[in-house]
Amino acid sequence: MHVDFLPMSMDHCMGAMDIYNYYVENSLAAYPDKAMPYEFFGKFLEITKGYPAYTIFSEDEIIGFCFLRAYNPYPTFKECAEITYFIKNDFTGKGVGKLALDKLESEARENGIKIILASISSENIQSLSFHENNGFRQCGRFEKIITKHGKQFDIIWMQKNVYVE
Repeated sequence: MHVDFLPMSMDHCMGAMDIYNYYVENSLAAYPDKAMPYEFFGKFLEITKGYPAYTIFSEDEIIGFCFLRAYNPYPTFKECAEITYFIKNDFTGKGVGKLALDKLESEARENGIKIILASISSENIQSLSFHENNGFRQCGRFEKIITKHGKQFDIIWMQKNVYVE
């Protein structure tokens, strides 16, 4: 499958938010408990300033989005970033997430980022497995800190060193 990564912009708001809200409403992978308004997309653009952020297309269809953002705003954390990606449900398991991860890792290295962190719901077994299979390791666990749709669960942090000497 051929995909294109275009810099994330407000033009992609509806398609990206529809994907995000699918996960909000149908899973524990996205943390809000109800669909977010389209205006929330501006928050994604705001937190990714200075970091790679892409909307993923297959032909003319938005099939996902991915980005890095500051883990912490202090300059002493400049070599660390947090990763986020959401792939349209019909396109999961087809290698799109791996393409997004590879692209963001490459750009992280180009920008001096050495460590990528991922915050993952303990209920999102598919994402935990994906990250482990792609070189991430568990580095932290916050137990039962979130309750969504009446279910209490953990947030697992995973990290990957992407620095190559």
